[in-house]
Amino acid sequence: FFFFLQAKYIATMSFTGAIRRSAQRLSSVEWSSPVFKGDQELSAMVSGFRAWTAQADTMAQKYAAPPAPIDFASSKKTIRDAALVDAIEKMYTSSSPPAQTYEWSTEDQSTKAQLIEDAKAGLAFTQEMIEDTQREILYLRENKTTRDTSTSDMKEVYPDIAEEVETEIEKREWFTDTLSK
Repeated sequence: FFFFLQAKYIATMSFTGAIRRSAQRLSSVEWSSPVFKGDQELSAMVSGFRAWTAQADTMAQKYAAPPAPIDFASSKKTIRDAALVDAIEKMYTSSSPPAQTYEWSTEDQSTKAQLIEDAKAGLAFTQEMIEDTQREILYLRENKTTRDTSTSDMKEVYPDIAEEVETEIEKREWFTDTLSK
């Protein structure tokens, strides 16, 4: 049992380091950003991810320090079979299991790198769309239709509609858009 605890501690140390590094990177993310709240599915995924990182932080704090040494003397006093405790103590002191480390395969690294590059490309496209949308909103605000807007102003702002109207007038299709055929 004690061997298992020691092996578990050594295995969790490398896991703890990975979690600690991830937590440091995630601390710079602005979770209250509107981008995480726009879609219900995305919002649920972000909430789940935040819960997972909180759990990882808790585990990192829990396993940050080495475990307390085992008090075999008090176990010898409370357990009737002292020879069993001696055998476990001897096994515990003589064993030194190797640290378990995870090697990230190059194939998985390249897959993740490709995903990151795809995300960056998507981000660039999204930024471009945001800029285009902001320009469109600005244009529409500047050319807002009011009671004072003349038909000449409308023709300048909406040339495609003006062209359609002129074509309908020339073809004498007065009620094309208002009556069903």
